[in-house]
Amino acid sequence: MSNIIRITPFMIVPDLAAAITFFVDILGFTLWFKSPGYAYVQRETSAFRLLEQKGFDASYKHRYAYYIDVEDVDALYAELKPKLTTLPDHHHHTPTDKAYGQREIVICAPDGNLLAFGSHLFFAPDGVRKPE
Repeated sequence: MSNIIRITPFMIVPDLAAAITFFVDILGFTLWFKSPGYAYVQRETSAFRLLEQKGFDASYKHRYAYYIDVEDVDALYAELKPKLTTLPDHHHHTPTDKAYGQREIVICAPDGNLLAFGSHLFFAPDGVRKPE
């Protein structure tokens, strides 16, 4: 019997209210808990613990990146597209096939954190992902 439910990484954000708005209003997550400087958001089996740190330098070139595996990235993109168009230019891209066997969209949060959503392009009969 498995005892692990999910991994919920901490995402450091400079503005908790903006991060909550982005996750809830743009990406369709549910806000389950909020206290000063902290929030927990979840969508299906993915969740983040948003931790506000004032003075966080979002312009730093190395950003946190989070990868969320999904069954159908094209369906997710179609769902999110109307709201993604409200983001600044170049803060998301359409689904793209990658050489490593994933089809992905990447979305830049207001604070510069990168969220990648991806689905497998192919599987071998044994369930192991193999190149074409």
